[in-house]
Amino acid sequence: MEAIKNKIVIYGRMIKFSHTIFALPFALSAMILAWQSYEFKISDLILILMAMVAARSAAMGFNRIADADIDKKNKRTAIREIPSGILKKGEAVMFVVLSSIVFILSAYALGKTCFVLSFPVLAFLLFYSFTKRFTKYCHIFLGIAIGLAPAGAWIAITNSISVSIIFLCVALMTYIAGFDILYSCQDIEFDKSEGLFSFPVQFGAEKAMFIAKILHLFTIFSLILMCFSFNMHPLFYIFVGAIAVLLVIEHMLVKPDDLKHINIAFFHMNSLISITLLAGVIIETILK
Repeated sequence: MEAIKNKIVIYGRMIKFSHTIFALPFALSAMILAWQSYEFKISDLILILMAMVAARSAAMGFNRIADADIDKKNKRTAIREIPSGILKKGEAVMFVVLSSIVFILSAYALGKTCFVLSFPVLAFLLFYSFTKRFTKYCHIFLGIAIGLAPAGAWIAITNSISVSIIFLCVALMTYIAGFDILYSCQDIEFDKSEGLFSFPVQFGAEKAMFIAKILHLFTIFSLILMCFSFNMHPLFYIFVGAIAVLLVIEHMLVKPDDLKHINIAFFHMNSLISITLLAGVIIETILK
């Protein structure tokens, strides 16, 4: 039993399970907004959560497999589970396969539309891992991949898509892409030596961070458009303002010549941003 527990912890570390908190609140927000007009079903909640966690697990596991040789050369990432030898590639492959199956089966249980869409979505999630090998827009690909989460949750409940929920997807997409640019500034020299692509490699840290600021401005703008589109309670704007302040603090913590606070900005600030959004949607729904 102890061995199984330890293995679960290792898999959790490999896929950075704690980082699920970045996108999960956006998917939960989409569900809550959908339930304002559609019937709440506990089965939908459970299946959507299963699909979300399984899809992210498959994508992150595949990313670790695809990048294992690269990670082994990078001092910052050499301690990761596969390059350090804590986890074998075969074990990681099995984990990705099982996670993919859980995702597809969860989508099947949610309905035909979700089942059909699960295959191209999964393919895109896995494809992201190769993008830094050929395009500086890899951050945008990551943003789009994760930004699909709210749309998936919305479709699962409503069996349709709407412009309103697209605004939430764009908010998540730009939010993720923006802080991925900040995070990748840590590896500029290594990425250059390996012939890898990113905005920091292409433009340098200062210009890349400016692009991240622009993307986060689009995050706030998209949330405001979502407010108008859903005719949300005016109180929600306070939460949007709080998210804007948190994004400003995030950018104040990370400087082109000073990245020592990158982990605080990456995990703590982004966790607060996602939780603030979800709290705002919950309170807005109660007051409506």
